[in-house]
Amino acid sequence: MVYLDFEKPLADIEGKAEELRAMARKAEDPVDVEKEALALDKKAGDLLKDLYKNLNPWRKTQVARHPDRPHCRAYVDALFSELTPLAGDRAFGDDHAVIGGLARFNDAPCVVIGHEKGNDTKSRIHHNFGMARPEGYRKAIRLMDMAHRFGLPVITLVDTPGAYPGKGAEERGQSEAIARCTQKCLEIGVPLVSVIIGEGGSGGAVAFATANRIAMLEHSIYSVISPEGCASILWKDSDRMREAAEALRLTAQDLKKLGVIDRIISEPLGGAQRDSKAAIDAVGIALASMLKDLTGKKPEDLIKDRRQKFLSMGSRSLA
Repeated sequence: MVYLDFEKPLADIEGKAEELRAMARKAEDPVDVEKEALALDKKAGDLLKDLYKNLNPWRKTQVARHPDRPHCRAYVDALFSELTPLAGDRAFGDDHAVIGGLARFNDAPCVVIGHEKGNDTKSRIHHNFGMARPEGYRKAIRLMDMAHRFGLPVITLVDTPGAYPGKGAEERGQSEAIARCTQKCLEIGVPLVSVIIGEGGSGGAVAFATANRIAMLEHSIYSVISPEGCASILWKDSDRMREAAEALRLTAQDLKKLGVIDRIISEPLGGAQRDSKAAIDAVGIALASMLKDLTGKKPEDLIKDRRQKFLSMGSRSLA
């Protein structure tokens, strides 16, 4: 278990409980030791509830970035069957930060696209920490074109700190690729639903989340820039990221009030990283519900619905 900074008191208690259980396995009379461990378990449970009862935006940012949080591949493997991945953009190469292909969701054909961060050092480097290059967005465009041609719904899973800002990506047209991908989201005449499962960073996230229905996991974030980046620009001090996180209104709760997203998916106590299966099941239920809302709608109505959704953003207030 990887503990976040604000979870250190919890780490101490759970660590002591585990030490007591290790002692109990060696003790002649383990009953008394086990009682002490159970008391610590209860104390840890109460503390966990207290810590997650009212997380501030910066703590939610930390949870959204938790290394043990389930990533796109975990959702695809659990919720989709018969995945036939598509590779490459037919222009430069294949971007491993974006995975996608034809699949079945609840036994119905669909196209699934998502950012993959990886879950250890080797896979994170392979997937470029979920930061897509132009060829990743162009691969997504290919998949959306295919979905439109065959009348298949599109499901996107967003989890990226933002598009890759490297020199090579800029040389190959990063901004143009993001804009084209966003445009393609607005053009396709099939249901498009999106779930932000971790980080939804900047245009790199918008390019996949310009959807008819957008959901966010309870402790995920969605913003135009990272808190650190915002603090560096506004105050020339990245250490003011906590203040920036407050100002950005990046939590699922704020974005639901503002009308940017349509629903919040509850996470297990302590975040998705503490019970990946429960979190993945909850996302599956939300996806099924959102797709059901859009089933049977005409292509022109889906396109109009999607465009109107984004034109009306900003009309609500948090006051």
